[in-house]
Amino acid sequence: MNNSGTKDSVISIMLADSNPLVLSAMAEVFERHPRFSLVATASTAEGFLGTAMRVPAQVGVIDWNLPILGGARLLEVLREQEHAPRIVVYADEGSDAHLGALGAGAAGFVARNGPVEALLETCASVAAGRMIFPYLDVRQLQNDPMNMLSKRETKMLEALATGMTNRELAQQFGITTNTVKFHLSNLYDKLAVKNRAQAIAFFYSNNQGRKPDTSGR
Repeated sequence: MNNSGTKDSVISIMLADSNPLVLSAMAEVFERHPRFSLVATASTAEGFLGTAMRVPAQVGVIDWNLPILGGARLLEVLREQEHAPRIVVYADEGSDAHLGALGAGAAGFVARNGPVEALLETCASVAAGRMIFPYLDVRQLQNDPMNMLSKRETKMLEALATGMTNRELAQQFGITTNTVKFHLSNLYDKLAVKNRAQAIAFFYSNNQGRKPDTSGR
């Protein structure tokens, strides 16, 4: 998910929500706003995924409870795609969706009962490469950066700590080397390290006495 946008550029966006009224209302909001270009809508996770594979977009806004895959599984699949949109999860405030979205690899979260402006600004910020999670104490999470990693990133860090090369990681996880590089880049950012050596050192300093799990999935 390496697409980006700037404040003055038009941001391409895709929407997915199981509620047709919500989907229609969101579509109208983005279609009327000059800062955004709505490229597609979907009512299911499968529909969103199929469209995202064909139509490039910078940002996707999804309902966390999308049928049939659900938001978490959709995010997991999207993370394997090199040019997938960065995802904003649109869900009820107070639910566990915000934490689940962060762990699954979303770039932002917006509450359904919040103002429209919050949705627009979050999408613009996400397009610019930022992560927006207003209902989480990110400072507390950063005290243990492992909390910021998705399950795939955690497994990849464990495998990385065994000395695997990018090609070996690609074979281990059944993905391309470019996708490995994408995951490692996100992993380094979340751990606030600059390279694989620092990431491995971080792993062992935070997992003393723990043998890395190289089972992949």
